[in-house]
Amino acid sequence: MEQSMKLFYEKRGQLLVKNLRSRHFDAYYCDTKEAALEKALELIPADATVGWGGAISAVQIGLMDAVKSGYKVYDRDTCTTLEDRVKMMKKCLTADVFLTGANAISLDGQMVNIDGNGNRVAAIVYGPDSVIVVAGMNKVMDTLEDAIRRARTIAAPMNKQRFPDNETPCHVTGTCADCKSADCICNQILITRHCRPAGRIRFIIVGEELGL
Repeated sequence: MEQSMKLFYEKRGQLLVKNLRSRHFDAYYCDTKEAALEKALELIPADATVGWGGAISAVQIGLMDAVKSGYKVYDRDTCTTLEDRVKMMKKCLTADVFLTGANAISLDGQMVNIDGNGNRVAAIVYGPDSVIVVAGMNKVMDTLEDAIRRARTIAAPMNKQRFPDNETPCHVTGTCADCKSADCICNQILITRHCRPAGRIRFIIVGEELGL
């Protein structure tokens, strides 16, 4: 990475961490994926159960492989039927630790997430004792309005390309059409602007580009 970009991310990331902490989130800035993985594992108790949803960034830093080898996990991808998959997603709501990414974060410390089924945003709001958010600096926008726009017009259409069997306007064109399609994945839009109880949601902000 260019030194100028690294310094830009670091300075912007430290400001974001300060603003997240002012909203009673725990927050950490890590320069690299390797440092982010080390920090994430520090935050997960040895006897914890771990679940996740919509966590491509966590996969990219190696966190999923690490927890699968060292913790009891609720992994929906191990299920062979839709019924079992739904049951596993519901188990994630009772996990000690829930791992997730962010579709966007405003520089003043507000997170935006969009869901199709709602399991990820449900766990962020309530259920797991601890939520760990892994997010690259590419997710950080200047304002809340910019963050919502990124989630709607970039993250969601990009994410939809992962599901070719479900056709929506954004899957075809790559552009949000504010659709009401049966296969729409923009069904719940969550803005997490403050953490209660304090410290339940922990952010690991990574000085690299991660996720969608």
